[in-house]
Amino acid sequence: MEEQKLNINLSPEVAEGTYANLAVIAHSSSEFIVDFIRMMPGVKEANVKSRIILTPEHAKKLLFALQDNLAKYEKQFGTIKINGTPAPGSTIPMSFGGGEA
Repeated sequence: MEEQKLNINLSPEVAEGTYANLAVIAHSSSEFIVDFIRMMPGVKEANVKSRIILTPEHAKKLLFALQDNLAKYEKQFGTIKINGTPAPGSTIPMSFGGGEA
């Protein structure tokens, strides 16, 4: 089967990116919803900066792509340490630790 090529365009506005330091994930039987949020120290409210909706298949592909890229990153730069961050599946962090974002 011949591989099709996809041209991906990146507008200047999207290329700037949006900073987020929290992701909240929800799902239904047909989709995963990932809300990217920016929390600020001492502020009791945070706004969703971006929402991405994925099919379960694409969510799993994203998981594998992140795992692959994290492994490559750690091979090049060393282990990523997570200090004071809750373990996966625990509650959402509502305060900031020393210098963490």
